[in-house]
Amino acid sequence: MAIMAKKVQPAKTAAIEETKKSFADYNDFIFTEYRGLTVEQITALRDKLREHEAPMKVVKNNFARVAFEEMKIDNVSDYLKGPTAIVMAKEDSNESAKVLFDFAKDAPALVVKGGYIGGEIYDAAKIEAYSKVPGKKQLIAMLMSTINGPVQKIAATLQAYVDKKSAEGAN
Repeated sequence: MAIMAKKVQPAKTAAIEETKKSFADYNDFIFTEYRGLTVEQITALRDKLREHEAPMKVVKNNFARVAFEEMKIDNVSDYLKGPTAIVMAKEDSNESAKVLFDFAKDAPALVVKGGYIGGEIYDAAKIEAYSKVPGKKQLIAMLMSTINGPVQKIAATLQAYVDKKSAEGAN
């Protein structure tokens, strides 16, 4: 439950609305603790996440709590304690999780707290397991290569048959 002020302050209301707007375009959220990271490390992490169209945003925890409650996303307030950065993803959030865990190997100060993925709350262990699953694009590529293999063999066999017949006809 978010702490609500007795007196409505327009600046804070505007900040919460801005937070909701930035969250509205995304389906999945991964919560991380960034305490102990240098500015260079955070910048490098943000650059890697941007490659996967997953921005990382630092928002006041109370603003984020209110925004999530208004978006009808419950049970994330446990992850909004201490310095929290939120990674937002539209699709292939496992790629974003993979980037976070790979980055955490080099910068152990980065801690993945948990996430909200596909309408479900994930703890840190579940997010780590999720990060090891191939992404949608990888799965499509694997499927296409599986489908493409037999077709190539048939085409090569037919071409060999045509080449054999044309060689026999030339003699």
